[in-house]
Amino acid sequence: MQILTQLVFSGIALGMIYAVIAFGYQLTFATSDTLNFGQGEALMLGALVGLTLVGMGVNYWLMIPIVCVFGAIQGAVVERIGVRPAIKIKSEFGWIMSTIALGIIFRNVAENVWGRDMRPFPSPLPEAPLHFLGANVRPMEILVAVGAVLMMAAVELFNRKTIWGKAVVATFNDREAARLMGINTSLVITFSYALSSISAALAGVLIAPLTLAGPNMAAQLGLKAFAVAIIGGLTSGMGIIVGGIILGVAEKLTGFYISTGYSDVPGLVLLLIVLAVRPAGLFGKTAIKKV
Repeated sequence: MQILTQLVFSGIALGMIYAVIAFGYQLTFATSDTLNFGQGEALMLGALVGLTLVGMGVNYWLMIPIVCVFGAIQGAVVERIGVRPAIKIKSEFGWIMSTIALGIIFRNVAENVWGRDMRPFPSPLPEAPLHFLGANVRPMEILVAVGAVLMMAAVELFNRKTIWGKAVVATFNDREAARLMGINTSLVITFSYALSSISAALAGVLIAPLTLAGPNMAAQLGLKAFAVAIIGGLTSGMGIIVGGIILGVAEKLTGFYISTGYSDVPGLVLLLIVLAVRPAGLFGKTAIKKV
């Protein structure tokens, strides 16, 4: 029972990591019906920039807003170079290839600047685990879970209570109607990409102390987060959290009770089932468009 509890808690922590990254996919999809397939690279760059700042003596907590600013600029560049031209010409695949290409470019730049080796990221919290219900939980794992919930709650509050947030919601509901009402939808989409990369960069500095920081951390985490976004639903923040927890726990249980070589299988099987049975995701809403 103690082993099962430990696996469940470890799976929840892993799932919340996926959820934080997947949240970025939801932000861009909500305004432009596009996804940044370089989201993993945005996380990787955030982690490496944060590691550089910490290595220069910047306090971990003071480093976070600097990394967020960097993430915002990086996200805006991706939207301006890779997404906006495709949206203008209504290319269904242009933004897919552009964001993938930019992700590869960012990864190559990171390899040349920081090298290919994975590096340890100093933790701002004690390494000694906390004991809870017979399981050992690291303080950083708790911080990741709390940070994910707070981030999503803050964006939800932003959407409900601010003018900019209402513009984002209006753009999501009907982009053309929002434009006719005087909303600069292009700027709103740029803002959503900036916010998406902020969430990815923040995820990078949160999870790097639990893993390692390096160019190779991008691909697997980005792919798993995309699976979580599809499983939970690209229109539901709660769905992303639930999808992340399901995937994280499934991976941990499979890796322990079957084999670590099969730990990636449950997520892929679940993804295929959800796409076949409920394409909008477990908590997603199917969009109905008038033509």
